[in-house]
Amino acid sequence: MPICFALDGDTLYSAVDHKRKRSPALQRLANIEADPRVCVLADHYDEDWTRLWWARADGLARIVAVDEPEHARAVELLLDRYPQYRDAPALGTAIAIEVTRWTGWQA
Repeated sequence: MPICFALDGDTLYSAVDHKRKRSPALQRLANIEADPRVCVLADHYDEDWTRLWWARADGLARIVAVDEPEHARAVELLLDRYPQYRDAPALGTAIAIEVTRWTGWQA
């Protein structure tokens, strides 16, 4: 599923945002609780195929509650990267991924 994310060294952060969801019990959070092994893939497409690239981060995810100190760091990074979040309602539960392996490719 597409996510917004920000990096802090080898920790990747994402958070539940204000956009409407089908249910407050998000499957992505249940999946992390059941199995914390995750993969995040970022890619870039261009009509000029010499500009194609992708990067993959494999790691272990954990849920960071709003009342945990690390949540403030996740929100700070996300607000810095995505100006759209600055005027939106507060970000909810965060996801922290400790990246254990980086891979990638470019044309």
